[in-house]
Amino acid sequence: MNSKEQKLAAFGRLLDIMDELREKCPWDKKQTNETLRHLTIEETYELSDALLKNDTQEIKKELGDVMLHIVFYARIASEQNHFDIADVLNVLCEKLIVRHPHIYGNVVAETEEQVKENWEQIKLKEGNKSVLSGVSKGTPSIVKAYRMQEKAAQVGFDWNTADQVWDKVEEELIELKNELVQPDNQKKSQEEFGDLLFALINLARKSGLNPDDALEFTNTKFLNRFMFIESRAKDIGKSLTEMSLEEMDEIWNEAKLNQL
Repeated sequence: MNSKEQKLAAFGRLLDIMDELREKCPWDKKQTNETLRHLTIEETYELSDALLKNDTQEIKKELGDVMLHIVFYARIASEQNHFDIADVLNVLCEKLIVRHPHIYGNVVAETEEQVKENWEQIKLKEGNKSVLSGVSKGTPSIVKAYRMQEKAAQVGFDWNTADQVWDKVEEELIELKNELVQPDNQKKSQEEFGDLLFALINLARKSGLNPDDALEFTNTKFLNRFMFIESRAKDIGKSLTEMSLEEMDEIWNEAKLNQL
């Protein structure tokens, strides 16, 4: 592993390259916060994908791409005399110190749960109007539900056991079934479907599972198996529209046996 001096040198090299690109490259010179935003989101999703695959080489590459964007935004801000990368890092360091009084102060926190409880109390003292205000409105729905439940739990608003959440899941499932059979009832059915999803996310959280990760793993599994069906169809000279559901289901089961 690199020494601290080597790490600092590498970061300094990145800053030098960023400065040079911003001054000399036609594309880099044109970029703004607005033009970079969608690219940053894309890079974040690519990092997320690499993390789920546990592909260390890809993680290293995608972390670099995200780091570039952080440095880029800081460079743009410095040109407008708002802040620079040093300000970004110093604000982060101060926040970490303030939010870890069990390390940098005299507060006792021996468990992960106590640490999280302290975080929420500190955030409220910092001016957050609600425990839930730290959850971004732009966060994807499944992640948002999970984070809201997690934050509410940190101040004691939570089920005691996963079994209690199972009861809620079953209750919501029955309510959804009842609404779906009613005519012209899409709005209420959608509401009950949302309640069921929210309860399932709560069940995942109480069971130590991440629902977003779980769904992404299932998405990947479905993608691999469906592409396997497409490949088999090509091998036998058929299009999917020419195959029966039974034929496709048989190949699907073959994909399962191959652990796809």
